[in-house]
Amino acid sequence: MSIITLTTDFGTGSPYVATMKGVILSINPAANIVDLTHEVPARDVGRGAIVLDDVTERFPDETIHVAVVDPGVGTDRAIVFAQIGRQNYLAPDNGLLSRLAARTPPTKLIELTEQEYWLDEVSSTFHGRDIMAPVAAHLSLGLDPTRLGPATSELVDVARPEVQQSPTRIDGIVQAIDTFGNLITNITVEMLAGRPTDERACVVCNIYETWGIYSTYAERPRGTFVALIGSNGRLELAVVGDNAAKMLGIQVGCPVVVAWE
Repeated sequence: MSIITLTTDFGTGSPYVATMKGVILSINPAANIVDLTHEVPARDVGRGAIVLDDVTERFPDETIHVAVVDPGVGTDRAIVFAQIGRQNYLAPDNGLLSRLAARTPPTKLIELTEQEYWLDEVSSTFHGRDIMAPVAAHLSLGLDPTRLGPATSELVDVARPEVQQSPTRIDGIVQAIDTFGNLITNITVEMLAGRPTDERACVVCNIYETWGIYSTYAERPRGTFVALIGSNGRLELAVVGDNAAKMLGIQVGCPVVVAWE
C-alpha cells in the first residue's frame, strides 16, 4: 500500500487539509497519509519546490507525493503526474517539481486529463480536493498512471537565483527560514569543498558577519551569530539559542557572501 504525502500552503489549522484527506480516505480507507508540511508560505511555489526537493527522497520507493501550492488554480495550467527517481508526484505544473527534475529528469510525465478519476464536480478553486486527492487515492490502489492522460515531455521551471563562485568568494542568498529562525542559504557543502572552513572563512549576511564555518550550534556560545553546514547540506546561519531571522531582521532573498582572505 503506497504512502500518500501532502504538501500545501493551506496552513496547519486549515479545514482544506482535512477535506483532501477525507476524499482520499473515501476512496481508499486504508490509505497511509503523511503530512510533509502545510506551512509553505502562501503562493510561494519556489519554497514549495525546495521542500519537495529536500524531503521527498527520504520516503520509501513508490510514495505518492501530492503538492498543492497553486496560485494559478482554475487557469489553463496543467496538473501532472511525474515519476522522478523512485518517487511519484502529483502537482500543478507551475515549477513545484522543477528542482527535483533538474537533478533527476522524470522517467514518466503525464498530464491529468482523464476525468474518470476526479470527483464528479470540480471546483475552479480547489483542484487539490477535486482532482489531485482522488487521483492519489486511485494510484494508491494500483491504478496505472498511464490511464490518467497523455504523456508530456517538459515541466515548467521556476527561476532560481544562481550562486556566483570565484577562488576568493561565493555569493548566494538566504533561500528559506526554518521554524527555529535559522537562515538556510543556497550555498551547498559541495561549493565549499576544498576551501578553508576555519577562521579564514568570513561569512557575511546583511550587516552581520561571522568567522569560521562550524559543525554544530554548541561549538559557539549562546547568542553568537554562527555559520554551519545544516542537515540539508547547505550553509546555514543561526544565532545560537535564538531566532536569527527575528533578532537580525533578515528575510528570504538577503545576500550571503562567504569570502577568504
